Amino acid sequence: MRGTTEVEDLLRLHAPQVLGALVRRYGHFDAAEDAVQEALLAAAGQWPLKGVPDNPRGWLIKVAARRLVDSLRAEEARRLREERVAALTPRDAFTAPPPGAGRAPSEDDTLSLLFLCCRPELTPPAQIALTLRAVGGLTTAEIARAYLVPEATMAQRISRAKQRVKGVSFGRPDHWEERLPAVLHTLYLIFNEGYTATSGAALQRAELAGEAIRLTRMVHRLLPEDLEVTGLLALMLLTDARRSARTGPHGELVPLDEQDRGLWDKAAVEEGVALVTAALSRGRAGPYQLRAAIAAVHDEAPSAAETDWREMLGLYDVLVRLVPGPVERLNRAVAVAMVHGPRAGLAELGPLEDEPVAGHRLDAVRAHLLERAGDTAAARAAYESAARKTLSLPEQRYLHARAARLKP
Repeated sequence: MRGTTEVEDLLRLHAPQVLGALVRRYGHFDAAEDAVQEALLAAAGQWPLKGVPDNPRGWLIKVAARRLVDSLRAEEARRLREERVAALTPRDAFTAPPPGAGRAPSEDDTLSLLFLCCRPELTPPAQIALTLRAVGGLTTAEIARAYLVPEATMAQRISRAKQRVKGVSFGRPDHWEERLPAVLHTLYLIFNEGYTATSGAALQRAELAGEAIRLTRMVHRLLPEDLEVTGLLALMLLTDARRSARTGPHGELVPLDEQDRGLWDKAAVEEGVALVTAALSRGRAGPYQLRAAIAAVHDEAPSAAETDWREMLGLYDVLVRLVPGPVERLNRAVAVAMVHGPRAGLAELGPLEDEPVAGHRLDAVRAHLLERAGDTAAARAAYESAARKTLSLPEQRYLHARAARLKP
């Protein structure tokens, strides 16, 4: 018997694949998503008690397909039953494996679903929100936090996006590059949510980060010459390589400068470094390549003390010119502090006060720099402020512990 958390992770992994299979077979994106949600609820109630079936994906497809067909039939019973019976016959071009089949689809439905959600007629925010919901399996609240908007706003955005793709043929588009910026941004957000969960008892959601890497590998295989696709894949690999060292034996957060680098995934580091090195040698660097280069500086340093912060600050200077967002400038402030001292880093935080920096991170960085500057009282207050703002329990515990360490 599997625990509730393990079942939840399994459901999150299979949800986009099940949704893709249903949309491919029947169309009706909105109704299909509702049917998948019903199947997930049924699994969440049954699997922890009765055990996970041998083929969980097939079980979910079978249950969701039954719910979808019942829903469509009930809807059409109020209209023209004869026409609905014909409409329910799957079109050959969009046929998925039969519900319960053990083999994987010949074409990855998850990737097709990804490009469907990033259709050009949708605005970039709508593309990202819909993909995070349908492909990433994130809740509306999680997407809202990742996108720095109220949950009600995000719910409306997702609902409008689903209406826009209603009735659209399911399949891979001819010109993938038209949707590539939204696709890459979406994959980046999915990975970030998996690498550092915005809420809950666990610091990481390894399955979600792994799914983002898997999808990015697929896009890289489709577009091997695109340097930003290569950069994003390198960034994910170089970042995820540290996963095993980020938590202690009880799930507590371990900061980067205290991690046991012997636990880092050396193969992932080598692959990521090779990818970003090749990409940077072929043309002007884009944002994902620069982020990957910064991650490589961290990963290649033998120890935290030997990190080349001057090189990193130079990379951040270029990145901020391309992407002058608050998160990028906040990260640059840390590099400034490591090169020029904590007071110089604190000075960089001033302009960020009135900008939507992601949640608690501004206070957490301020606390760290104040602590390094010797202002323990202000640092303690900033740590406590950051702890109040994060919904991640490991982060809360870490920040409270840092504050408690500074008590008189």
